[in-house]
Amino acid sequence: MHFMGESNMRYYTEKRVIGGAGEHGGDFITAPEISQMFGELIGLWLADMWIRAGRTEPVHYVELGPGRGTLARDAQRAMKRYGLTPRVHLVETSRNMRDLQLAAVPGAFHHMDLSTVPMEGPILLVANEFLDALPVRQLVNTNDGWREIMVGVDAAGNFLEMPGRQPMDSAVPEARRGDPPGTVVETSPACATIMYEVAGRLATQGGAALFIDYGYTHGRSGSTLQAVKDHRKIGVLDAPGDSDLTAHIDFLQMEQIARARDARVLGTVTQGEWLERLGIRDRAAALADFAPQHSDALMRARDRLIAPAQMGDLFKVLGLAGPDWPDGAGFVAP
Repeated sequence: MHFMGESNMRYYTEKRVIGGAGEHGGDFITAPEISQMFGELIGLWLADMWIRAGRTEPVHYVELGPGRGTLARDAQRAMKRYGLTPRVHLVETSRNMRDLQLAAVPGAFHHMDLSTVPMEGPILLVANEFLDALPVRQLVNTNDGWREIMVGVDAAGNFLEMPGRQPMDSAVPEARRGDPPGTVVETSPACATIMYEVAGRLATQGGAALFIDYGYTHGRSGSTLQAVKDHRKIGVLDAPGDSDLTAHIDFLQMEQIARARDARVLGTVTQGEWLERLGIRDRAAALADFAPQHSDALMRARDRLIAPAQMGDLFKVLGLAGPDWPDGAGFVAP
């Protein structure tokens, strides 16, 4: 867990990490950079929630890990068409990324964490590919009991994984403690903390939240930790601080935490399902009619976002809301 945390802290602070293949410094590309449709549909979803909840003011758009600010910019443009012009709050620790975000969303307020985001008025929160970069703790069942997988150094100076000495049985969910030797279980105290705080905000302030990331909705075993550099996977220990370390999200656990804080869980669905229900096919067709010279590129972008073999099934969308807020479009089939 410490290894991943330190590696990603350096990585996100010092590198320009988001970009298409061939762009200087970009190791991966996110959905907002693939197509404006992604951010626009999120903006429309947030506006719909706010309107049906009574148009409460002041209202705050909050984004965790906002990348280049592309999603915030596209969402703001869509929200404005329906009279929603929230104050924009971006939770970002990297100075380099903050500069890019302000270029995309002038006037945005920056925060190091959620603690300084205003407590008055509902929040409309988005976290796209944010939770996956938070540190995970990997626990392995050894012959001596559960131990955390640590990173050490061999005689030649190479990194290697090894079980720690400290018993970690208490950190393993009770239902999993009897799993056979060799089983690996991942937990993320950092993800749990973020979800606990966001759900608490929704319960007290009102609002809605979308968490979009790759992950699973049923308990699983095994390591999901991976490293990406220059748009390809490499060994997790190959380039610490110079590659993006991520792990899959346990959405079932995130739902349980949100419910424990009295937030409404609207559901967890695949990204493909959610975008289809929000009308991405119609939006792509409308854009293609307006700019037919870009029709092929628009359809490729649409398919990349929703096709099961691409981002459609791997990525999930978790919707949350305040106790008195309405159901959210896209989480229940029409």
